[in-house]
Amino acid sequence: MSLGSQGVVFLLVIALLATCARNSKARATFENGLKSMVYKSSKITLHPGSVSNKLYYEIEFPKGHIAIKSFNAEVVDEAGNPVSLQQTYLHHWIASRYYERVGSEDRNYNANPGFDQSDIIMARNAGLCDHVLGQFFGLGAETRKTSTHIPDPYGIEVGNPLEVPSGYEEKWMFNIHTIDTRGAVDAVGCTECRCDLYNVTNDKYGQPLDPNYGGGLSCCYDGTQCKVKNGIASVERHLYLKYTVKWVDWSDTILPVKIFILDVTDTWQNTGIHDCLVEYDVEQSTTGISTNDYTSTRISSVRFPISGDVVYAVGHQHRCGLGSALYRKDGQEICLSKPIYGIGDEVGNEAGYVVGMSTCYPKPGSMKIVEGETLTMEFNYSSETSHTGVMGHFYILVFESSMDSNYLVGW
Repeated sequence: MSLGSQGVVFLLVIALLATCARNSKARATFENGLKSMVYKSSKITLHPGSVSNKLYYEIEFPKGHIAIKSFNAEVVDEAGNPVSLQQTYLHHWIASRYYERVGSEDRNYNANPGFDQSDIIMARNAGLCDHVLGQFFGLGAETRKTSTHIPDPYGIEVGNPLEVPSGYEEKWMFNIHTIDTRGAVDAVGCTECRCDLYNVTNDKYGQPLDPNYGGGLSCCYDGTQCKVKNGIASVERHLYLKYTVKWVDWSDTILPVKIFILDVTDTWQNTGIHDCLVEYDVEQSTTGISTNDYTSTRISSVRFPISGDVVYAVGHQHRCGLGSALYRKDGQEICLSKPIYGIGDEVGNEAGYVVGMSTCYPKPGSMKIVEGETLTMEFNYSSETSHTGVMGHFYILVFESSMDSNYLVGW
């Protein structure tokens, strides 16, 4: 190598080190074309019983025209140590893509969504819910042990300049919902957002709640307080969502997948409209003792809008979930996704909590869906006791294709 070449390399190394020094929250690695970056969110401030459910605009995210291969996250403390679900319950985190008008107001954090503002355009996933669940990525308490890897040759395409509206730029945002259960009178009740434990009668907009509404997202919004035991000191702590994104540069060899989130509360089967309620309640069984069966089952069907191959699928359930399944019209099982429960005290294995969900990776090209086909989802919960604010979602990735095409599905 010539002295001139060595000088160029030296300057490039110095520039890279300077970039890393300016952004100490991120750590990059590169291996065989796969790039990986570790980031930390803005600070999340909590005290015993408190709830943080905020939006964080303009989060750090890889730049350029790329294919996302995985997106993982966990809650950590100021020292970077993983935080137990027994102390801070991660109700959910979701990452959404949006376009912001160039030169508009900086909004690194804002508890008010502002989705109706003219300088913000949300870039939703492929469906199916009309007004909610439009995120690209997201999980809950199960995040540590749920695989998000997208196999080759597939990837989630982002950063395509042709998709960005003129005068706008692509950005990403978080919604992070955490509940501090240290010293809680009823930690499980706090995580299920039971209204009586939060002493809430109005929603976050100040509107009275239905008297029959026992719990859910409308009772554990940002700034609410779950009941704690007498004498518990209000010790404040600062946490972060540490997230790891893996990607490759975009190329014509990558097959782009579309993101679909299906909700078992979707009303389409009865109304023809994808009005998703996001959550629902499980009533305590009145026949469980006599039948020795405490299973509450909810089933819903939707019509799929495209033809393609299922590449990945995973269910989302809360505590006391017993499993979920997604079927084709002929009854063929697309995915059976079961919760993984912790059995210990260590972080990632918290007893009684859903610490992961099993995932499905059909052999490439083996699981096809036809446009207009009706898919059925089934979610089971234990009904030995009642539960509020449970969820039943399926997150699936589909490579859109014609049913008679003979494309390359492997490298």
